[in-house]
Amino acid sequence: MENNKYHILIVDDDDRIRNLLKDYLSENNYIVSTAENADQAKERLQYIRFDIIILDVMMPGQNGYELTKDIKKQIKIPIILLTAKGEVENRIKGLELGADDYIGKPFEPKELLLRIKNILKRNSYINKVKPNSNLEFGPFFFNLDSLNLYKNGLSIHLTTSEQNLLKCFAKMPNKALSRDDLNKLLGGNMEDRSIDVAITRIRKKIEKDQRFPTYLQTIRGFGWKLNTFNSKDFNNET
Repeated sequence: MENNKYHILIVDDDDRIRNLLKDYLSENNYIVSTAENADQAKERLQYIRFDIIILDVMMPGQNGYELTKDIKKQIKIPIILLTAKGEVENRIKGLELGADDYIGKPFEPKELLLRIKNILKRNSYINKVKPNSNLEFGPFFFNLDSLNLYKNGLSIHLTTSEQNLLKCFAKMPNKALSRDDLNKLLGGNMEDRSIDVAITRIRKKIEKDQRFPTYLQTIRGFGWKLNTFNSKDFNNET
């Protein structure tokens, strides 16, 4: 199993296509979340940092073009549009609004998979950061050398176990880490229960609401990841 999994959001009002893609991409070692309309997608985007969005154009309510425009105003994230509209002007419209790729229905899942891989590979290269001993997320600043955590310049006390665990996440920001991954990174020096306790304690120090963590997020069925993405409330957009 890969140490780092990409998280994909599929937005499509067609249950069959949505479930088919979720199953197929999950089998290919991606973490997949789904939404059946724009409102659900915006809700997911408030709390989870995705690596790419697969978005249907023809949806009831706000369509894929409009949602692409809204998302691109807020965050930098690759978007692949799915549509039965194959005309050149429709493809151009999607690309002009910021979509990164366009695939017509019906399509081969393998073709979509290859497009996803190419975009993520390109995006990973563009966003590759030079080695840095500092990590910022929201108002927080974590130094990977001293293992000190600050919020708006003020020091936040961390225990040794909390420091070591946060360092694991900080070295691989925005990537999901399983319990096994953490055990390996920690050299087997923390028991499973100790990891759970440390995560709970870290959340108490960095999250406004531990039930809906913004930064140290649970990836259901896999593990956790440290989200350095500054979440915005799409539903409050004017």
